[in-house]
Amino acid sequence: MSKILITGANGGFGALTVKTLLDQGHSVVATMRNTESKNKAVADELSALGAKIVNIDVTNDESVNSGMAKAIDLLDGLDVVVNNAGIGVLGIQEQFTIDDFKRLFDVNVFGVQRINRAILPHFRNQGSGLLVHVSSLLGRIAFPFYGPYNASKWALEALAENYRVELSGFGVDSCIVEPGGYPTGFMTNLMQPSDLSQNEGYGEMVHAPKQAFESFEGALAGNPAQNPQNVADAIADLIRTPAGQRPMRTVVDNMGMGAHIEPYNNQLAQIHEGLYNAFGMGEMLRLKA
Repeated sequence: MSKILITGANGGFGALTVKTLLDQGHSVVATMRNTESKNKAVADELSALGAKIVNIDVTNDESVNSGMAKAIDLLDGLDVVVNNAGIGVLGIQEQFTIDDFKRLFDVNVFGVQRINRAILPHFRNQGSGLLVHVSSLLGRIAFPFYGPYNASKWALEALAENYRVELSGFGVDSCIVEPGGYPTGFMTNLMQPSDLSQNEGYGEMVHAPKQAFESFEGALAGNPAQNPQNVADAIADLIRTPAGQRPMRTVVDNMGMGAHIEPYNNQLAQIHEGLYNAFGMGEMLRLKA
């Protein structure tokens, strides 16, 4: 059984993954912000199930570093870190300000880098470890009205890809989980753009983001197979897969989009293999596609 830390454990995929891993006998540190206020109820629930609760704000260096040290101490080590914390958006891209982008990237990209930098010395010293990055199918393609989120997840995918190769010689695996849209609290807490001053210039299109979202919500409601538990199970499957045999990307979707993304992922893996071999770096591609 593994010793695991998961960020953003206060809801959605995070809480489900904590519960799933505990049920399977793993030791889990569940991290989130506001463990004594806003998120106290879920923190208490997960604690009662056996999780260790650590307050971590992924946008704060000190919080991440001290929280990671506490997690390692609580479990006497760590084997896996699941970068699950994230926020989404809904709106016309132009209307998101630079501060909006900074807030989004501070969680979805910089927060992941903070977490990884805090754990990687431990993983490299022990010669093993697994980084799981919860991305999105929107980290592979661009859909309108999710523009800043697209950009942050594309950046996350590149971050995880580089870790894959740079850490391959140290026994550390870097993997990506790519969920489609799921009916979780994530979908009801999307960040809205801060500057609507250009609404008039977009005419009737200003209503399109809300209309598109409502249409997708209807599609989700009509597809019970799109169960958030699927994502928790996919993360658990990655953890139980032997080191070095874990796929780089795992698509988790029953809405039809994933069927189009998987061939794209496979082709990219072949391109990477060809380029790395051409430059004499093929041995760095430790993980299979």
